[in-house]
Amino acid sequence: MPEIVGDTPVYILAIESSCDDTAAAILHNSQVLSNVVARQSVHEQYGGVVPELASRAHQQNIVPVVDVALQKAGVEKQQLSAVAFTQGPGLMGSLLVGSSFAKSAAMALGVPLIAVNHMQAHILAHFIDEDGFDKPTFPFLAMTISGGHTQIVRVDSYFSMEVIGETTDDAVGEAFDKSAKILGLPYPGGPLVDKYAQLGNPKAYAFTKPQVPGLNFSFSGLKTQILYFVQRQLATDPDFIQNNMNDICASIQYTIINILMDKLKMAVKETGITQVAIGGGVSANSGIRNTLKEAEKKYGWKTYIPKFEYTTDNAAMIGIVGYHKFLEGQFNDSSVTSKARIEL
Repeated sequence: MPEIVGDTPVYILAIESSCDDTAAAILHNSQVLSNVVARQSVHEQYGGVVPELASRAHQQNIVPVVDVALQKAGVEKQQLSAVAFTQGPGLMGSLLVGSSFAKSAAMALGVPLIAVNHMQAHILAHFIDEDGFDKPTFPFLAMTISGGHTQIVRVDSYFSMEVIGETTDDAVGEAFDKSAKILGLPYPGGPLVDKYAQLGNPKAYAFTKPQVPGLNFSFSGLKTQILYFVQRQLATDPDFIQNNMNDICASIQYTIINILMDKLKMAVKETGITQVAIGGGVSANSGIRNTLKEAEKKYGWKTYIPKFEYTTDNAAMIGIVGYHKFLEGQFNDSSVTSKARIEL
């Protein structure tokens, strides 16, 4: 284990390649020096991520993205203290590109290799040093909402986390994107639903919330309900979507937010923990952010929302986990394997 003496600086190269974004970041301790993301537009024409195309694009992007991250940070590769990478969960082909590069880089530089859980990284993104953003104190509740995940996690320390609620089927991000597809909006549709929702009446159309026991979620039934609703309306009015897009999106978003908030209120009541942090790509949704801020005043919660660039898939969040694992000496050897599914 490398010895950290006094104020010895720790420089982490972090790599994130769990889905369709190739990302690299350089951290100096818990401060982000650079955070570079190469996005893939090739999937838009297919209405979703195509795994094989994603992994090929990662192969093309990984070297230039890391090179740009080092240049922007003003750090030489010889200064690096460790290389952190996303072990999982994610698309297997995409994960393998990132892990292969990270293993090779760590071996060539003679520095430790650190495997990171992508979901843990979304939570610990709150501990990146960033002006104007407070950090939660332990324990707190983390609600991670993204295209592939919906979880409520009790966080007792950096490496002591318990999933107390999760989706039993589809993730909230998928519910947004599939609803958008039903309305004829291009992929990714979630941000467009949010855009139109800000102009509409959230109570124009009522959708039934799924009755799921405990702190778990379900969104597949809601998607089906929205599909049948739109089909019925189009049968009598072919221009229904075009004439009511804002109200439809507002009503869908209002329902989804209520589902999330109901479970979050239940989690706060059951645990007695009033610190709530959100993360994941869907936490960029303006309706969710505004509702959480209102809850802060209404229920006396303290809410934490990370900087926008740390909510979607990015390497800075991988780097902050890498930094704390470095301090603990939690390193991996080259036999560590990528995992499409991995427990928190």
